[in-house]
Amino acid sequence: MVRDARHQDIPAIQSIYAYHVLHGVGSWEKTPPEIDEMVTRHDTITKNKYPYYVGTIDGEVLGYAYVCSYRPRPAYQFTVENSVYVANDAARRGIGLTLLDALISQCTFLGFRRMVAIIGDSANYPSIGLHKKAGFHHVGIIPACGFKHEKWLDQVIMQRAL
Repeated sequence: MVRDARHQDIPAIQSIYAYHVLHGVGSWEKTPPEIDEMVTRHDTITKNKYPYYVGTIDGEVLGYAYVCSYRPRPAYQFTVENSVYVANDAARRGIGLTLLDALISQCTFLGFRRMVAIIGDSANYPSIGLHKKAGFHHVGIIPACGFKHEKWLDQVIMQRAL
C-alpha cells in the first residue's frame, strides 16, 4: 500500500535511510541524519506541496519516496527530482517501483513536465533498473565525481517526461 508519509513514519524512514547511508551508494551522505533532521526534511518537502510517500505491507513501512525541486531557480519549476529508498530486507518485492509509479502519477497530475533521477554510481544496477522499468532514460554520467566507501563514484542522470 502507498500512502502519504506521516510524522509517526519518520523513525522507520530514518532507519531505512541510515542503512543506505552506511552501506550503499544511493545517498552520498556519510553520516545518517537523526530523526529530528528527517522530520525537518519531510516537513520542508510537504510544505512545498511535493508528494512524500511510504510503501507498507501489513502496516510496516518498507520503503519511502518523494520528489523535490530539481533546482531552485524559477525556470526549473516544472521539473522534479525523485528519491526512492527501500528497506534492505524488502528489496526486489516491487515496493520501489510501486512508490515510483505513484510519484510519477501524482507529479503528472500536479502539472510537472519532467522527472529527473540522480543515481549514485554506474554500478548501482538496482536503482538504474528500477528507473528503466518506470520509463526513465539515461541522459548522462558525471564520472568519478563523488568519493564514498574508499572509492570514486559516478553520478548517473536519468529522466522521463511526465
